[in-house]
Amino acid sequence: MAVSDPIADYLTRIRNAQLAGHKIVDIPASSLKKAITEILYEQGYILKYKVEEKASKGGQDLIRIALKYDPASKKPIIRELGRISRPGLRKYAKAGELPRIINGLGIAVVSTSQGVMTDKKARELHVGGELLCYVY
Repeated sequence: MAVSDPIADYLTRIRNAQLAGHKIVDIPASSLKKAITEILYEQGYILKYKVEEKASKGGQDLIRIALKYDPASKKPIIRELGRISRPGLRKYAKAGELPRIINGLGIAVVSTSQGVMTDKKARELHVGGELLCYVY
């Protein structure tokens, strides 16, 4: 079954795995999803991840993500995960107009001409782009 919005599917899989209390979630891989996963790892929202390549012809690679939970309260580190731009309504922002998620405590993931990066890095490099999602 073809998914019309792969990024929304990616975010929903993570959200659902956290609600169910899973430690690991498997997601079909793409280069954009790998880039978003790398950002989540660098920012400390996930414990670790691994890209598993399929040996069979035509098989899709998998991203295996180990979710991160607070040791004391057992609550997920990612409190909220949401899509900003979507296929029916793309959202773009210039470098000076990039949103600040929870006054800088969260991150927005931006697809720019220089690659996928956080809103903070895009401001530093003074580049704008498509606002993919937010995390806090």
